[in-house]
Amino acid sequence: MNREFLIAALKNYHAFAEEEIFIPKFLDLLLHRDAYQRDHLPGHITGSAWIVDTSGNFVLLTHHAKLNKWLQPGGHADGDENILNVALREAREETGLSDFKLLENGIFDIDIHTIPARKEFPQHLHYDVRFLIEGDKEQSLLVTRESHALAWIPMHQLVHLTEENASILRMANKLSRLF
Repeated sequence: MNREFLIAALKNYHAFAEEEIFIPKFLDLLLHRDAYQRDHLPGHITGSAWIVDTSGNFVLLTHHAKLNKWLQPGGHADGDENILNVALREAREETGLSDFKLLENGIFDIDIHTIPARKEFPQHLHYDVRFLIEGDKEQSLLVTRESHALAWIPMHQLVHLTEENASILRMANKLSRLF
């Protein structure tokens, strides 16, 4: 999934209503040569994995250390234009899981969200491309320095952990239509 493939996928993406405003913004960003670099401002492409168990009843979330929120694993492309590879790499690095099954060919969700300023970097935007992936709930998890915790969260409890994060609830809603 290189830049041209992502552009085509975005043009053909069947977005939920609240995602439709993101598509032209993604396409505009992808005109910039450095869109996949973390220092590209005001924002850059990131990749994430919405990891579910085989039943579709649980999602694996990380309690992000810097943002202090429950989120799906994901991160910076750092120049890698194959955003699916980025999402899989981040999923492995942030969870310790190694075996994944891609459940949908193509994009599962897109989001643009603000990342607060840190002492070394100004506030900026993440243009996040998310993929639906199945993971083994029985495999051991590895908490890294990037998170406070990892947990398989029952779908019906997501609203209690992530009520301020509409995109998490949107992905749960999308998943409920598949399982």
